[in-house]
Amino acid sequence: MKGPVDIRKALRSFTFAGAGIFNLFRYENNARIHLIACIAVVIAGVGFHISPMEWIVIVIQIALVWAAEAFNTSIEKLADLVSADYHPVIKVVKDTAAAGVLILAISAVIIGGIIFVPKIILLF
Repeated sequence: MKGPVDIRKALRSFTFAGAGIFNLFRYENNARIHLIACIAVVIAGVGFHISPMEWIVIVIQIALVWAAEAFNTSIEKLADLVSADYHPVIKVVKDTAAAGVLILAISAVIIGGIIFVPKIILLF
């Protein structure tokens, strides 16, 4: 059986994760694009008074896209460390990781359309 929870160790883990989030948005252009899109969606959500269930779906989509971007960035950085030179397998790995982000981003746009397009149509 394991001992009690080490609070200091847990807090250090959160600190490292926070640094990762900071670095993601500081150094990764696509993450910044997703951040701008997130801000726009949140403003639209507030402006259109979306329902709690719609907020839940929006927050999940935002989290999924950001998480995918973080995983993609991690894979790319690790691949660059493993092989600084071009390697066809590394290219496939990086392209496939980027595809995961794109798939989730497309899903987020579709869900955003389902939520916001009817509300926009009602304005006209």
